Amino acid sequence: MIRHPSLSLKLWQIVVRPKSSFSWSEEAGRHNSDTFSCFDNHFKHLLFLFEYFSHYTVDSIPASLKKIPSHAPYLLIGGGTASFAAARSIRARDPGARVLIVTDEPDLPYMRPPLSKELWFSDDPTVTETLRFKQWNGKERSIYFQPPSFYINPEEFDSAENGGVAVLTDKKVVHMDVRGNKVKLDDDTEISYDKCLIATGGVPRNLQVIERAGEEVIRRTTLFRKIEDFKSLDKASRNIKSITIIGGGFLGSELACALGRRCKTSGLEVLQMFPEKGNMGKVLPEYLSNWTTEKVKREGVKIISEALVKSVTYKDDKLEIQLKDGRLVKTDHIVAAVGLEPNVDLAKSAGLEVDSDFGGYRVNAELQARSNIWVAGDAACFYDIRLGRRRVEHHDHAVVSGRLAGENMTGASKPYWHQSMFWSDLGPDVGYEAIGIVDSSLPTVAVFAKATAKDTPKAATEKSGTGIRSESETEDTATSPVVSATPAPSEQQHKDDYGKGVIFYLRDKVVVGIILWNVFNRMPIARKIIKDGEEHADLNEVAKLFNIHED
Repeated sequence: MIRHPSLSLKLWQIVVRPKSSFSWSEEAGRHNSDTFSCFDNHFKHLLFLFEYFSHYTVDSIPASLKKIPSHAPYLLIGGGTASFAAARSIRARDPGARVLIVTDEPDLPYMRPPLSKELWFSDDPTVTETLRFKQWNGKERSIYFQPPSFYINPEEFDSAENGGVAVLTDKKVVHMDVRGNKVKLDDDTEISYDKCLIATGGVPRNLQVIERAGEEVIRRTTLFRKIEDFKSLDKASRNIKSITIIGGGFLGSELACALGRRCKTSGLEVLQMFPEKGNMGKVLPEYLSNWTTEKVKREGVKIISEALVKSVTYKDDKLEIQLKDGRLVKTDHIVAAVGLEPNVDLAKSAGLEVDSDFGGYRVNAELQARSNIWVAGDAACFYDIRLGRRRVEHHDHAVVSGRLAGENMTGASKPYWHQSMFWSDLGPDVGYEAIGIVDSSLPTVAVFAKATAKDTPKAATEKSGTGIRSESETEDTATSPVVSATPAPSEQQHKDDYGKGVIFYLRDKVVVGIILWNVFNRMPIARKIIKDGEEHADLNEVAKLFNIHED
């Protein structure tokens, strides 16, 4: 530490890079402390420091040295999609607004879907550093919503003439004082607010048998959620011989296909195990789940179905997964993709209600938990006027609920009526979009047609010009579609050929969910069908609205 009679600076905490090869350090600071002692005047002292440091470029300043705003008119807790959508919405309605995002991640707001999709198909060997990827349409973009220049520096938050959005990274809100309108960070800093959004997302679930298995097992297990998880799994997949994915849902199946393609060139063994009979068994009808399982196998993945994990141990440099039926699987690394737990850590200190059935903070139709507190994204349990109380964990819901929460924080008072969609791609050739309640325990009616070259995620994004499909479709509304005059093919024609189609999920004879299988840019029609909530005598006729029989 360099000390002066009236000035004390922790200079070694500033990471600097000299224009030569010299490196500034604490030791260098001590070495020059005698030099500084000759300056008795504040001005001379600061002038000397300025001249001295003119030979260096500042790479970064630790968060501990940054000035943290003591008050934020708009405080957004969480740095994900919902929070970013809210920030943009607030600024659109209140152009001079000062918005502060607090995130416990080291990164600026970014989109999560490419972490399990397009990033894995990049040919760029530096993709884990650039985090840039080619969408299925061939266009390149960054995983980050905006570059650093979009945001204002937190130190300039209070003085920014035209307001702006600032992001505090690596900071976690650990306590919320609702009556005092303030929060406390993990370094005991307090920030007061006028209006607050909770968009804390969720935490990946783990299997209890893994949590109890010891450090060696935990160290070789990935809970996939963040950028750092993508980087670590990418690195692991290049340095080991086998990976086992536990979980047959969206994330597990996407990662299995992505890693499966890699195994064709690298020799990596990829296994996927799940308790269901087939991939996406909780979502897709059994016949379509079986078809999807065969598709995943063709990608080079070894499927182990009806697998219930009894124990996991580390032995002879291998993880041994013991199944309840006696089967034993040996592997080098595990990816646990077994669901998400909504992050409601602030519920207790804030006195906010958590839904006992679905999890997440219970909010009203305007996404409010209190008069000046809103919740959006994965952590929000909201009331759907058509389908009842729900909690949704998908990108489109995060975008739209975040956007609406931002509008309501600026006085819009709008109810959340949007039926959010989600999508999953098993590589560039097979994908689906879904809306509403899609549960394989519900009765379904499906209409399929023969697919063409344009009926793939790749072709769909080439046409729409975007890889994150909800960005292009959420603003659309259903118009009166032109029904295809082409007659539907007979059952025999497309038996076991699920090239493209529409699957309707029914509850009390009413459509409550729809999957568009390799059918794209038709979501507004599906949304209208669910919103209308009518019984349909012939769903084959309803399927014609999607023009699936067109060539």
